[in-house]
Amino acid sequence: MTSPTIRSATPEDLPVLQHLGRQTFYETFAASNTEKAMQRYLDESFSAEKLLKELENSGSLFFLACDQTDTVGYLKINTGSAQTELQDEYSLEIERIYVKKAYHGHKIGQLLYEKALETALDRKKKYLWLGVWEENHRALAFYRKNGFTEFGKHLFRLGNEEQTDLMMRKEL
Repeated sequence: MTSPTIRSATPEDLPVLQHLGRQTFYETFAASNTEKAMQRYLDESFSAEKLLKELENSGSLFFLACDQTDTVGYLKINTGSAQTELQDEYSLEIERIYVKKAYHGHKIGQLLYEKALETALDRKKKYLWLGVWEENHRALAFYRKNGFTEFGKHLFRLGNEEQTDLMMRKEL
C-alpha cells in the first residue's frame, strides 16, 4: 500500500463518511456489545442529518485518509463549543480516529493523529484531549505512545450499558 493522502472532508463526502463511520465503529466495538445496541447507536450517531450538522459546524473538522482506491480512515476534531465536554478555548478535542480493520498496522491512525496535532499547533492550542473506552487497549496504547496521560473519566452510554471512558490529555 502506498502512503495514503489526508484531505479535508466536505458535505459532499457525507455518504462516504457515513459508511466509513458505521463500518469502523462496528468493527471496533461490535464484539463487546449487543447487536441491538450497536444498530441503535449506529443509526443515531451516523444518521445523515447528524453527520451533515457536524460537517457544517465551523468548530468541527473531518479529515479522510485515502489510498489510491479507497477511503480507509477518518479523523474528527473539535474546537470551542463544538467540543463534547471541556470546551476550553485553549484545547483541541480529538473526538474520533477510526481506521478500517483491514488497514490496521499501516500507520494510518498515526497520520491522522499527526494531522490533529498539526491543526492544534497551527491554531496555537495548549493541549489536545480525548476520551477513550477503558477496554479499548489498542487505542489506549496508541495514545500513550503519543504522549497522552489520563486526567479523568466519564461515562459513555451504548444501549442500556454505561461504559467508562478514560479522559486523556497531551500538553503542547
